[in-house]
Amino acid sequence: MQTTVNAVLAGTLARTLGAQMIETHISWVLLAGDIAYKIKKAVRLPFVDYSTLATRQHFCEEELRLNQSLAPSLYLGVTRITGTPQAPGLDGPGPVLEYAVRMRRFAPGALFSEQLAAGTLHAGDADQLAALLAGFHALAPRADAVDGFATVERRRGSALAACDGTRPLAGNNDGEHALLRTWLQAEADRLAPLWSARRADGHVRECHGDLHLANVLSLDGQVAAFDCIEFDPALRWIDVLDDAAFVVMDFSASGRNDFAFRFLNGWLDRTGDHGSLPALRFSVVYRALVRAQVEHLRKPDSAAARHYLKTALNWTRPGEPRLLITHGLPGSGKTFASQGLLEQLGALRLRSDVERKRLFGLGMLEDSRSKGLDLYGADATARTYRQLFATARSALQAGYPVILDAAFLRRAERAQAHTLARELGVPFSIVACEAPLALLQTRLLARRGDASEADAAALELLRAQLEPLTDDERALVYPCVPLPTKA
Repeated sequence: MQTTVNAVLAGTLARTLGAQMIETHISWVLLAGDIAYKIKKAVRLPFVDYSTLATRQHFCEEELRLNQSLAPSLYLGVTRITGTPQAPGLDGPGPVLEYAVRMRRFAPGALFSEQLAAGTLHAGDADQLAALLAGFHALAPRADAVDGFATVERRRGSALAACDGTRPLAGNNDGEHALLRTWLQAEADRLAPLWSARRADGHVRECHGDLHLANVLSLDGQVAAFDCIEFDPALRWIDVLDDAAFVVMDFSASGRNDFAFRFLNGWLDRTGDHGSLPALRFSVVYRALVRAQVEHLRKPDSAAARHYLKTALNWTRPGEPRLLITHGLPGSGKTFASQGLLEQLGALRLRSDVERKRLFGLGMLEDSRSKGLDLYGADATARTYRQLFATARSALQAGYPVILDAAFLRRAERAQAHTLARELGVPFSIVACEAPLALLQTRLLARRGDASEADAAALELLRAQLEPLTDDERALVYPCVPLPTKA
């Protein structure tokens, strides 16, 4: 009965407001001018219970609270629907008939999913999303050990349930479903110690939980993410990696691995969470299966559902690890070259300028000189290279190509990297970057908003330390896109 009243009320209010009404499986959205009103349906489903007015009020308030961090200008408040079912109004006198989340209405084409389809999404948008999400995760509340969120058992069970939910998509091909199930089981066994350690170390936090690209948009020239999961805490109290992996997965499913790895590297640069990399494939596969299941429920056996299933299968395949190092003076284009390569290869990049600052407790854009720190002395440089090699080893063992974006001026440093590659049995290459001295100086003077603090004095010091590539090393130079010849 309440479901019927709830539906009639939504329709009547839409007519009263002259609003366009959009229906989803758990809500109605009324678009009235520059405002949108989101009314939750009076439903009780296996994954959500909005069956009473009190629960709908609670979840409207939760939706408002949870989305303030990632989309503060989009969510405006909770509106009371008052009056009578025959003549409803907003925030008027009399008893409350229903509640609605009041939001700004955004323009068609604002969603990342729409911009990708139109070819209008830019690399800078992926960078903005990485920065937004990293900042959000840094401040997100951490789960208590007793909460029971993101346990090994819960993670394994959720992934297998999502896999089983896609079983109808396999049709007569039982092999695909069996392969996925076997892979998930084996990976869950392998990752159990890492998941438990990350849970104990505070990586399980109150996250977004549904961060596909139709829940990310451009708003007022900035990136925002909305529609955080409010109806089930277990779906948002997750490892921070799972939020990031959702974005990686959806970029990948959209045929934009370049954006996927640009975003991932931006998030890792800011969080330093390289310890999560062994679990990345599992998280991407799980998120692809979730989307396949959702699309199948929306439209059985749809092309979208099958495509997400294919994405899941693709990510179960072993990676092709290789190690690349850059070589060159400050301003020679190492970061420019490595950016193009990481997008081309689907690689993880470790920047010495970023990791050096992290070792000293600084953010990537903080100025060490204002803190009185010496980040470029021999001891700091040795520590930085040790950290780069240790992190590279872990990432290579996880199956990813790795680019070490550092000067590698000395042959001994380059030999150490080559030795690491030989130990792990992966290909090794050098990305050689060179430019005339005048151009190096011009580029350093023009730098703004970059992790590197190298200036003209540092350039002169490092020029004296430069040991050119040997003939044997030149045979290892990786062919890449020519660097720009202008500042």
